[in-house]
Amino acid sequence: MSAISKSHSPVYEHAQQVLPGGTFGNTGADLIIREGRGSRVWDEDGNEYVDYLIGSGPMIVGHNHPEVTAAVQAQLQLGTTFFANNRQGVELAQAIIDAVPCAEKVRYASTGSEADAFAMRLVRAYTGRDKILKFEGGYHGYSDYGLMSTTPKKPGNTVHAIPDSAGIPRNVSENMVVAPYNDTAAVESLIREHKGQIAAVFMEPFQRIIPPRPGFLEDMREITRKNDMLLVFDEVVTGFRLGYGGAQEYYGVVPDVCTLGKAIGGGFPLSAIAGRDDIMAMFDRTRSGADRFVPQVGTLSGNPIAAAAGIATLEILKRPESFKTLFATGERLKNGLAERLARSGIEGQVVGVPTLFDVVFAGGEVRNYRDTLRGDAARMAQFNTLLRERGILKGENKYYISLTLTEADIQQTLDAWDDALAAMARG
Repeated sequence: MSAISKSHSPVYEHAQQVLPGGTFGNTGADLIIREGRGSRVWDEDGNEYVDYLIGSGPMIVGHNHPEVTAAVQAQLQLGTTFFANNRQGVELAQAIIDAVPCAEKVRYASTGSEADAFAMRLVRAYTGRDKILKFEGGYHGYSDYGLMSTTPKKPGNTVHAIPDSAGIPRNVSENMVVAPYNDTAAVESLIREHKGQIAAVFMEPFQRIIPPRPGFLEDMREITRKNDMLLVFDEVVTGFRLGYGGAQEYYGVVPDVCTLGKAIGGGFPLSAIAGRDDIMAMFDRTRSGADRFVPQVGTLSGNPIAAAAGIATLEILKRPESFKTLFATGERLKNGLAERLARSGIEGQVVGVPTLFDVVFAGGEVRNYRDTLRGDAARMAQFNTLLRERGILKGENKYYISLTLTEADIQQTLDAWDDALAAMARG
C-alpha cells in the first residue's frame, strides 16, 4: 500500500469548529474514518489500515459483513424502533440465555456504561447494601460510580476510591471499595473491614489485557457466596470474545450477574444486563415489591435494528469454526509479536489472550493495574504511531482480533512490527 498521508481532510477542519477538541472523545482528532469493509478501514485522506480497533470491539465479525447487513436491511423495511417489545429483541435475549452460563433473564440498555450503572443499582436493590467492591484499573463505564480508580495516575491507598473525572460528587467514593486485581488476600481483608456493607464484587474477569491468575476467579466466587454477596462480571468486552459463552465459559466460573455489550449489537448501540432470575426480578415491579423495584427504561433499549444485527452476529460466532479461527489467528499474531519484541532487545512483554492482547514495555510480571504503570508510556505511544504509519490501526493499549483477518493482513502486521521495533531499537 502507499505511504500514509498526513494531510487533513475538510472534515478534520470542520470537526475542529464543532466538536470539543475536534473529537467525539474516543480517538485523536486526526483519525476520521470514512468506511470499513471486512478487516480494513479507510480514513478521509484515503489511507488504508488493517483494523485492530474494530470500533473498540463490536465488529468482531468484520465491517459490513453481508449477513449482518442483510439482517439490518430486512428490518429497516419494517421499522427502526418502537419503544416496545419486538420479535428481534426477544429472540436475541433467548440467544444470550442459551449462550451465557449465568443468564436466566435479560434486560437491555444501549451502552456498556448504562448496563454497568444499572447492574450496580440492581445488586444494591437486591442485597439492600450500598457498597460495591471493584478492582483498581477495572473499567465499568462512565457513570459516577463506574469512574472510580479506573486510571488513577498517582494511586494512593487502594481502599479509597479515586474519581477519574471532574464533576463527580465527593461522596460517591464512600460507597466504592477498591482492591488490587489478582489479590485474594486483599479482597478478604476489605470484606472483613466492610462486613455486611458490600453488595457485590463487580469485576472484569479478564481486566483490560490482564488475565486472572489461576484460582483468582474461583476465589471471588467462593468469597462472595461465603459472605452473602453477589459476583458480577463486566463482560461488555469479553462477552462472545473469549468464547461463545464469554469469560465465564472460558474460565469456568459463573457469576450471579453479568453485563454485555459490543458484540451483541453487531455494530449498533445495544447492551444488556443478564443474570439469575431472582436477581433480575428487581426489574419487575410485580415480583420485586415497591421498595426493591429498579425502574429501567431507554428510548432505544432493545431496538429491532441493533437486535437484528446482534442475532446475525451471534449466529456467525456460534459456528464451530468461528472461535477456532479467532484463536488460531490471535495465537499466531500474539506469538509473532512476542518473538519480534524479544529479537528487538527492547524490554517488554505481550500480555493477554489470543483474542485480546497488547505489549507492556516493562519487565517483571504484570498482575494488576499498578504493574502496568511500570510500562514505558512514551515508548508505547511511539510504537502505536509507527504502526499507524505502516497501515496498522489499533487502540492505545489493545489489539482486538476479528474473524475477517486475512493472510495478507497478518503478514502486513508482522512486517509492520518488524519495521517499527527496528526503528525504535535504533533510537
